[in-house]
Amino acid sequence: QARLVESGGGLVQAGGSLRLSCETSGFPFSTYPMRWHRQAPGKERELIAVIFSTINITNYAPSVQGRFIISRDNAKNTAFLQMNSLKPEDSGVYTCDAYGAPTGRDDYEGQGTQVTVSS
Repeated sequence: QARLVESGGGLVQAGGSLRLSCETSGFPFSTYPMRWHRQAPGKERELIAVIFSTINITNYAPSVQGRFIISRDNAKNTAFLQMNSLKPEDSGVYTCDAYGAPTGRDDYEGQGTQVTVSS
């Protein structure tokens, strides 16, 4: 049974940094692209970062490009999101998922972690 657990969220002042972790188990992590989404109250869910599996190519939404870094440790079955220069508009629930659809597999998603950036 696939399990994804996000951690590292919290309250931080604008300009600060946070590092989110997504610890996984129950599926072949190293073969899955991993993604981070976020959703703020009243707003649509936004895909903000993706890292592909064996080739570690990354892609970012324009809203976080240059400030956020997605990475992964396949030995630890964990994905990360380093968030720098945080802004109040970065506040929301951050969720990681294992993106299986491109290869005909199930997607798996965690419960999310809250990030709040104060001005």
